[in-house]
Amino acid sequence: MNHDTASLGDDRFLIVGLGNPGRAHLYNRHNVGFMVADRLAARHGIELKRVQNKAIVGSGRIADRPVIVAKPQTFMNLSGEAIGPLVNYYRIPQRNILVVYDELDIPFAVIRLREKGGAGGHNGMRSLIQHLGNDFARMRMGIGRPPGRMDPAAFVLQDFGREELPLLSEMLSTAVEAVESFVRHGIDLTMSRFNGSIDAPGG
Repeated sequence: MNHDTASLGDDRFLIVGLGNPGRAHLYNRHNVGFMVADRLAARHGIELKRVQNKAIVGSGRIADRPVIVAKPQTFMNLSGEAIGPLVNYYRIPQRNILVVYDELDIPFAVIRLREKGGAGGHNGMRSLIQHLGNDFARMRMGIGRPPGRMDPAAFVLQDFGREELPLLSEMLSTAVEAVESFVRHGIDLTMSRFNGSIDAPGG
């Protein structure tokens, strides 16, 4: 069966990692959504190579369910222009969508999942909501507040510090487990298991 057809409808999941394209942004705090998408794809043998509707996408299976992983290439503030057409093409219901992105107002290495909601000042999410509505799940990856009087816009475009990398890697691995849980069990159980610090699951 060809899992790249648009015939699966309700059966298919879409996992979206938000970030900015280009090597200069690769390790930015703003790109933690891309980092989760890359780690998820690598773990499940999903090749993120195809370009479709202004996004890099890959198709595969998680928990024996068809999944698309997508990284918008429009730059963060226009993410909805890439994801809106994908959702329409594959006829993905909003309950099967999970968007992963960075959050300044959550401490570093803390993960928070929500069933739906507003943009909360995040321009990438604002663009997605404009194209999709707000009835889709999201996973916010805490990156913490900028130090002192540093401009938040400059902070999110700064690379993670070397001392942060071990904890960042743990957070990314936990986020991948949360995505897998979302596909297997849905958002409610996933929220109960994964909301909080990176050592919350299994506690």
